[in-house]
Amino acid sequence: MTDVVARLRAAVGDRVDTGAAAREAARADKSGFRADARPLAVVHAASTADVQAVLRIAHETRTPVVARGAGTGLAGGANAGAGEIALSLRGMDRILEVSPDDLVAVVEPGVVNADLNAALAPHGLWWAPDPASRAISTVGGNIATGAGGLLCAKYGVVRDAVLGLDVVLADGRLIRTGHRSVKGVTGLDLTALLIGSEGTLGIVVGATLKLRRLVQGEVCTLTAVFPDVRAAAAASAAVTATGAQPAVMELLDAAAVAAVSAHLGQVVGAPGSAQLTVQTDGPAAAAEAEAIAAVLARGGGDVSLTRDREEGERLLAFRRAMHPAIEARGTALIEDVSVPRSRLPEMFDEIARVERQHGVAIPTVAHAGDGNLHPNFVFDGAEVPQRIWDAADDLFRAALRLGGTLTGEHGVGVLKRRWLADELGDDQWRLQRDIARVFDPHGILNPGKVFAPES
Repeated sequence: MTDVVARLRAAVGDRVDTGAAAREAARADKSGFRADARPLAVVHAASTADVQAVLRIAHETRTPVVARGAGTGLAGGANAGAGEIALSLRGMDRILEVSPDDLVAVVEPGVVNADLNAALAPHGLWWAPDPASRAISTVGGNIATGAGGLLCAKYGVVRDAVLGLDVVLADGRLIRTGHRSVKGVTGLDLTALLIGSEGTLGIVVGATLKLRRLVQGEVCTLTAVFPDVRAAAAASAAVTATGAQPAVMELLDAAAVAAVSAHLGQVVGAPGSAQLTVQTDGPAAAAEAEAIAAVLARGGGDVSLTRDREEGERLLAFRRAMHPAIEARGTALIEDVSVPRSRLPEMFDEIARVERQHGVAIPTVAHAGDGNLHPNFVFDGAEVPQRIWDAADDLFRAALRLGGTLTGEHGVGVLKRRWLADELGDDQWRLQRDIARVFDPHGILNPGKVFAPES
């Protein structure tokens, strides 16, 4: 392994970091999971050529490589461990091109989501994916996990907002997938396959992004307080059933409301209350907001509405404070399941059942506009206790029974790989493993992530 580090230094010089602090940081992400030991080295790539050089060495020496961005993942998908190279793309953060006429931007993977949109705003443009981590997560990480966020019910997820990718394969070759045109159906859609592949098929070094023009017209924000979470979930499903398409529809259950209220020093509703926050935008925002307000009121909600953008952002700030509020209470295992939107009430029933049967509290927030829930398991200490895993297992299986999925936007990583075959079925699980081996025949790209070793 000393030879590998020496070869890396010969190829990319002082961008190879073997310091204890850098190697230790590369073991973990925001999920709280840590790899078993420190990686061999952290390589801070500055260019596509650097990435190619690292992959060529890794391919020749059969050394595993784990690509990393800002380390904000929530599934342990970018944690580098013993005998591995942590390949950091955070320094590749240039915006190479912005084309307002074509609604296209070309960027490197290390650019932060919010920084990209700040640079696009003077052009009257934005990139729609809006993860809660937008201020700290990178575009490359968003692509690797197939991220979503608060706005995806109306504006789509990452897969809807990427036209093409520049990808370094396991042996160091560079390929370009996709296109710059609005349409393009030549061959298989490798771009879509690579999005959400969590660094197991190749390493993204560039992305051609599909942009939108900034929304014109009003922005209206509603909050509705309900006596319990089932009523709030039923009301959100009723909004969806009307055909309305709000930009944001976020649901916090009673435990989440209580946690955020305590964290911010605000009081929202009576004890046990759940909250729904809805935002509409565009030329029809006001009319749509009024119609949604009526639906929520009929569902038992105490509704307030503002047309003031700044006030609307203050109301949304309550929702965005969810994770800091939970983390203030202990170690948080932040989960991510999705169900059909009409089955949100049933999923909240299942969460309540899991809480009762396993004796755990599970504060939950949901992107109610698309059925994506984030149950939070809070515990003391660094290691996830078995009782928490047992409760999570029960909850995951409940989501699958309701026609849902194990992950809507966080990815599989190491956290959920043990349940992947349960959702996919044996045939599809093996087919996906086979596809991964076509891209990476020696299994050096992010090994142990997504696909659990075969028994």
